[in-house]
Amino acid sequence: MAARKGKQRKIKEASYAVPPPAAGPAITPWWQRPRWAVTLLVALSILLYANTFGHDYALDDAIVITENVFTQQGPAGWSGIFSKDTFFGFFQDESKAALVSGGRYRPLSLALFALEYQLFDGSPTALHVLNVLWYAATVVMLYLLLYQLFLPRRGTIGSAGRAAFIALAGAALFAAHPLHTEAVANIKGRDEILSLLGSLAGTYFALRALREKKLLFGALSGVSFFAALLSKENAITFLAVLPLTLYYFTNERPRLIARESAPLLLAAIAFLAIRGAILGWSLGEPVTELMNNPFLKWTGDRYVPFTTAERSATVLYTLGQYLQLLVLPYPLSHDYYPRAVEMRTWADPAVWGSLIAYAGLVFWAVRGLRRKDPVSYGIWWYLLTLSIVSNVFFPVGTNLSERFLFLPSVGFVLIVAVGLERWSHRSGGHREGLAIALAATLIYGALTVTRNPVWRDNFTLFTTDVATTPNSAKLRNAAGGVLIDRWLSLPEARRDAELLRRAVEHLQAAVAIHPQYKNAYLLLGNAYNYLSAYDAAIEAYGRALALDPDYEIASTNLRITYRDAGRYAGEAEQDLQRAIQYLQRALEMAPGDYETLRLLGVSYGVGGDTARAVDFFRRAAEQAPDNADAWFNLGIAYGQNGQEAAAETAFAKARALDPAIAEKRQGGKEQ
Repeated sequence: MAARKGKQRKIKEASYAVPPPAAGPAITPWWQRPRWAVTLLVALSILLYANTFGHDYALDDAIVITENVFTQQGPAGWSGIFSKDTFFGFFQDESKAALVSGGRYRPLSLALFALEYQLFDGSPTALHVLNVLWYAATVVMLYLLLYQLFLPRRGTIGSAGRAAFIALAGAALFAAHPLHTEAVANIKGRDEILSLLGSLAGTYFALRALREKKLLFGALSGVSFFAALLSKENAITFLAVLPLTLYYFTNERPRLIARESAPLLLAAIAFLAIRGAILGWSLGEPVTELMNNPFLKWTGDRYVPFTTAERSATVLYTLGQYLQLLVLPYPLSHDYYPRAVEMRTWADPAVWGSLIAYAGLVFWAVRGLRRKDPVSYGIWWYLLTLSIVSNVFFPVGTNLSERFLFLPSVGFVLIVAVGLERWSHRSGGHREGLAIALAATLIYGALTVTRNPVWRDNFTLFTTDVATTPNSAKLRNAAGGVLIDRWLSLPEARRDAELLRRAVEHLQAAVAIHPQYKNAYLLLGNAYNYLSAYDAAIEAYGRALALDPDYEIASTNLRITYRDAGRYAGEAEQDLQRAIQYLQRALEMAPGDYETLRLLGVSYGVGGDTARAVDFFRRAAEQAPDNADAWFNLGIAYGQNGQEAAAETAFAKARALDPAIAEKRQGGKEQ
């Protein structure tokens, strides 16, 4: 029996083919020449972010670079970087390292930071420059992938001009998109860049392996994808993106598509095995701290989870926000923590609008599967890469984040580029489409260049973005903290109390949003202390300790504040009774504190209770036996109490420690 032949279909190219020139040799426009396009894209990427080269470290750079014990060791810290949770080098505590469910394993960017930090002696400028160069490489890889996808092959629709247009327009829009400032202007964003770069390279090499039947490209595909996974776990979504890519842009059989997808699967298995061995396999229990789980609501005395309806409505609302940010990326903020996005219900029209928008996207994506519509493919890219950070399947610790759109934005620029190409080709050429793409790139580029300076340092970043997302407890807390730090960094003569008053406003807002925010209470106590509002500081520290009785820094600061309050009440207000009350509380918390004992001795001495003054000055001298002033003050107290012999003994000890102390005796006052 004769073998059964499959149906042969001839694919028409009329709708996309470029008409041949009437006569003479074809002249390839500059934008269709890959070398020119690549040069332009590299230059564009660098120019857009050149104004970040002078920036300092900011935001999470402390976690992965400046305060990470492994990164600080240079290459010697690589063993720790690759064998621990990514946050361990900062917290140095297993329980704190996994604050977010499931932990984080992203060693590749930290390994690079360790090497660069040592090579360039910790210069943030060098690391910012390298971030931009890695970004430029990612833009170029996107161009190469898009060009490969749309370059006409046997049995496919297209033309070289169409491929060049889509690749250049898509890559240029990607390079200029303001949403990417967080990934590029913040050095820590290297994990996003490397993850996308590796994913794009893995897809590019897999496509070439399928088309050119070369094993080397298959191996490069697996290696690139493994590097992407080591940079950030989001790359795992390319296990779905890659087969779809090969399906949409080739006419190969499913068996061959599966074969060329195998290197990515093997890389994913290897990565998950390593990650599981280091971090374990559990995703952990649901986090009950609002700063790491936005789907909690305050009942007046505790937090409880959102209902299913509340959670689903809020997630849908944030998904709609992502669409808005892709199209209109203004205003921007690095922080969307609770309650930057308020809890939503199904009575909110915006929730229904988002649902309708995503239903339309899914419908278009499914509808275009059979026809292999590139717009449909772009939608799938967006949906699949966003899925892992969408909060739909599991919580990611925040409502939304601009950096979460770094991978999905490729789908967006692809859709725009394809749409522009179709429109401009129907208009008779690519000139109009190029003009629109250029205009959009310039607009996005201007927004990017003006957004970059916000990332100069933490002070600029936090105090700027708090105006955009004022309902974020985390950002209010951060703004309060940097205002306090700025006040402390100034010379004493230039310290403006207005900085502290602004800090108090932000911190009060933080605890109003999040009543169990112990760090905000701590910083609030600090601000009040520096303002000499000691009772308010004591109350703030007390609230922090009520939330966590083992909060050591709050306990230490509370003790210091009691002591400072005692000194202020005695010296500035002449209220010895209140001074002694504060100092006694400080002494209860630290019975051996020299300064508290000394101040109590002064207070009782000024009040005429010379016996108690002697007792406290004696205890102070016992705590600081090498302090000449301690023995001198004890001598004064003995003298005031009529114990002349004891006084001479104390003065002798003081002179032995500091011969010049004798001059102070003539003043006859405690020091």
